[in-house]
Amino acid sequence: MRVVIGEDETLLRHGLTLVLEDGGFEVVAAAKDAQELGAAVAEHLPDLVITDIRMPPSHSDEGLVAALAIRRQHPDMAVVVLSQHMQRRYASELLAASNGKVGYLLKQRIADVETFLADLHEVAAGGTALDPDVVALMVARAKRSDGAVRNLTPRQQEVLALMAEGRSNARIAAELFLSEKAVVQHTSRIYDSLNLTLDGDSHRRVLAVMRYLSHS
Repeated sequence: MRVVIGEDETLLRHGLTLVLEDGGFEVVAAAKDAQELGAAVAEHLPDLVITDIRMPPSHSDEGLVAALAIRRQHPDMAVVVLSQHMQRRYASELLAASNGKVGYLLKQRIADVETFLADLHEVAAGGTALDPDVVALMVARAKRSDGAVRNLTPRQQEVLALMAEGRSNARIAAELFLSEKAVVQHTSRIYDSLNLTLDGDSHRRVLAVMRYLSHS
């Protein structure tokens, strides 16, 4: 799988390249700012783009802006953005502008190489990957401000968080040591409790849950 990286910190750029190449990815370019990233994507047309959110010159949200532009120009290209900070706005903007093939992960997640690479494969295959810490923050806020989330059972809240991360029913079942049938029952009750439309499309499921949590 061909990858273009956007990261202004030299050590992290090289380290990420090594992690990806050891994991079987082909890094075709590594850019140090948003302008170089856009040019590299146009030249190589990679399968996957991984970019930092904060990049030169202002170190604000140039990487996110570049990621959104890449998705507009190449809707079928997978994009994962990395951040040092938890910002639910970034996750919401990225999800709302896509039909899957997106990820929002904190940089600390790279240390868990196996899970990080699995998330990249999930996104490249058409799925969605959201950082568990970002999702946990959103669920915690929703529990304080929204009665429907607060009234879910503890198990349903766990399932809700994994749904928001982009996990499939099979992955949720494995992580929580449940049967897939039990997960389906939990998700159905969650949809009913939150008045969400049941949809089999995994990205739309994540988008529906994230919109609910964002507005709570």
